[in-house]
Amino acid sequence: MTKIHPSAVVEDGAQIAATAEIGPFCVISSKAKIGENVRLLSNVTVMGDTTIGEGTVVFPGAVLGAGPQDHGNEFQEGARLVIGKRNVIRENVTMQCGTPKGQTPIRGEEPEKMITRVGDDGMFMVNSHVAHDCVVGNNVIMTNNAVIGGHTRVGDGAILGGNCAVHQFCRIGRKAMIGGMTGVTRDVIPFAMVTGDRGKLRGLNLIGMKRGGMDEATVKSVTRAYMYIFKSKEDNFETRVNKAKEKYQDNELVMEIITFIEDAMIGRRNILVAE
Repeated sequence: MTKIHPSAVVEDGAQIAATAEIGPFCVISSKAKIGENVRLLSNVTVMGDTTIGEGTVVFPGAVLGAGPQDHGNEFQEGARLVIGKRNVIRENVTMQCGTPKGQTPIRGEEPEKMITRVGDDGMFMVNSHVAHDCVVGNNVIMTNNAVIGGHTRVGDGAILGGNCAVHQFCRIGRKAMIGGMTGVTRDVIPFAMVTGDRGKLRGLNLIGMKRGGMDEATVKSVTRAYMYIFKSKEDNFETRVNKAKEKYQDNELVMEIITFIEDAMIGRRNILVAE
């Protein structure tokens, strides 16, 4: 039987799993869908059409599924927020639903509209913010006060340091590391290390790559490709990318970086490059 504290307000129509726990002073909308073993500890507000996946724990003060901070789209019928499984959502975190503008498109995938998606096994620390139309991958960590603007995409395993801010429409590649107090205004390649008040590409997240199970030979090959693409004085940037694509066509991780860069070029987007 679902444990719902007497002080919680649960609107008629809310779908709450039998093993979920709804703590004191929570407010749950009529369209909410709360999965198995979800725990809303207290004072959690779940608004609109919000889905919270199995095993997720939400701490006091979080507001999930509110209308976006996008003028003219604050209240849209059919807007949704979908949160995956086993996430830890700490105090005062905000995650907002989508808009008709939709997600940032990427090659080979049809972007969704009216929805914000958060993956599985993430940790969203105190006061972190996921804006409208974002796509956040699995195993993402957003540290205290980290914020991402609307239409941002964050790849699996990325870490966003405390008080960092990511501009709307940016893409953060898989396993990238964004340092604390860093402002990001351009796309960040997979495995990158970015720091500075206006984020600068400092190299690769070598520790994260090794912790992720990549062997020494793999890390070295990715590093060589990175140094050639971003640090070489030979030719221009686009030519180096094309040459690296030919040289490393059998290297899955290097090709992941190159595909990411090509997607930025196709979309006429700015990508963060080394200085």
